[in-house]
Amino acid sequence: QVQLVESGGGLVQPGGSLRLSCVASGNLFRISVMGWYRQGPGKQRELVAVISSEGSTNYADSVKGRFTISRDNVKNTVYLQMNTLKPEDTAVYYCNSNYRGYDSWGQGTQVFVSA
Repeated sequence: QVQLVESGGGLVQPGGSLRLSCVASGNLFRISVMGWYRQGPGKQRELVAVISSEGSTNYADSVKGRFTISRDNVKNTVYLQMNTLKPEDTAVYYCNSNYRGYDSWGQGTQVFVSA
């Protein structure tokens, strides 16, 4: 089973930036699809961004142009650079690993955007 550990969340003012990191255990990272999801207060979990093993990316419309997902296959780490943060970005952010349909999830990291 893949273990995922997120970090980098916190409190930030609107317009600010944060970078989330997710470190994966094991040797499947480089061939797994990695993603970031979030769950805001009273909302369902939603996809934020995903990156394939080859580096292709997709984003939710709400974060396009503001967030960037990237990966480092040497460090077994996936990142989410979040710029121009808005209060509606407040959520628990979860890292996801998918290998041949098998999903693993991190414990989540809280992002709170408020003045």
